[in-house]
Amino acid sequence: MSKRGYHHGNLRQALIDAALVLIEAKGPTGFTLSEAAKTAGVTPAAVYRHFEGREDLIAEIALQGFAVFADLLTYAYDSGQPSALASFEAVGRAYLAFARKYPGHYVAMFESGISMQRTPELHAVADRALGVLERAAEDLSKQIPEAHRPPPQMVAAHIWAMSHGVVELFARGTPGARCPFPPEDLLESGIGIYLRGLGLIPQDK
Repeated sequence: MSKRGYHHGNLRQALIDAALVLIEAKGPTGFTLSEAAKTAGVTPAAVYRHFEGREDLIAEIALQGFAVFADLLTYAYDSGQPSALASFEAVGRAYLAFARKYPGHYVAMFESGISMQRTPELHAVADRALGVLERAAEDLSKQIPEAHRPPPQMVAAHIWAMSHGVVELFARGTPGARCPFPPEDLLESGIGIYLRGLGLIPQDK
């Protein structure tokens, strides 16, 4: 990337794009701002016109990632209607698809140590993404009598944790992690077992 991008006013996004390349190659703590500047084709001093430090840069990447993530989950949820179960399963598949398509953003969001409450903007967009999963869980849980119904936040957290585990172990080429089943099948079967335990889908005969 040449320095021309800076003169055209694109330095901020050029630095974000450069950091994404470095995050995918070295992890969120494996590069310096100077390396990001070099990758973007600008001087290190130019970075500080837009970001106070590496964590500030990574937080911006997480913010952009959560915005895309929330949009994808929303689309998946809406496309699965009118079935609450189809919407719920679609959201799970969208989680895996996002992790595969946006690995640098995913790492910045979930593996960088950046708090989702670092800024009001980041907190809001992260809540929007989680809100889609909670809404799907709430719609699906309406089939359970209210006295026995788990909080939708708990169901959403369980599915989020399951999705994250499948991504970490099997969907991103983790060294040494082998499984004869596709990540999508692992997640779908895991969600099925969980939902059967809640009585939300019939037991296999």
